[in-house]
Amino acid sequence: MLLSLHYFVKETILKTVDFFYPIFRKFMPLQTYRYAACGGSNTALNILIYFVSYNFILKKQIVHLPFIAISPHIAAFLIAFFITMPIGFYLNMFVVFKGSYLRRRIQFVRYFMVVMACVVLNYLFLKLFVEQFGWYPTPSAILTTVIIIGFSYLSQRHFSFRIKK
Repeated sequence: MLLSLHYFVKETILKTVDFFYPIFRKFMPLQTYRYAACGGSNTALNILIYFVSYNFILKKQIVHLPFIAISPHIAAFLIAFFITMPIGFYLNMFVVFKGSYLRRRIQFVRYFMVVMACVVLNYLFLKLFVEQFGWYPTPSAILTTVIIIGFSYLSQRHFSFRIKK
């Protein structure tokens, strides 16, 4: 049941994404396009979850845990992260970088390492933009995302989901 669901989801995503590829064929190779399409969709989902979490779930309030208080913009970032990280791994593994010779466990560990580097960058940029520069949290999250996309793509392509040449 789960395997058939996986194949259905994977094929549906591939057909949907690849349907629009002819428009972009002149500008980028298929793999880069798939990364942009999947990453862009997952990023949009991340930003939506961030916005809803920050404004409606957390109501812009500090989250008080027994051992630490978390600012609402960081808590919203964490909520969005825990939802979109597994989705991003799935999309990268089965849609974007399908030909990797690395074992799935290795792919996941490497993917997670790159994502953790991106988390640190996200954290640092959000702290900088919101707390030091006084910018609004949602635009700060969008700018932060744009900054780390290049790092993420190159790292995932050449490290996490390496393909033999």
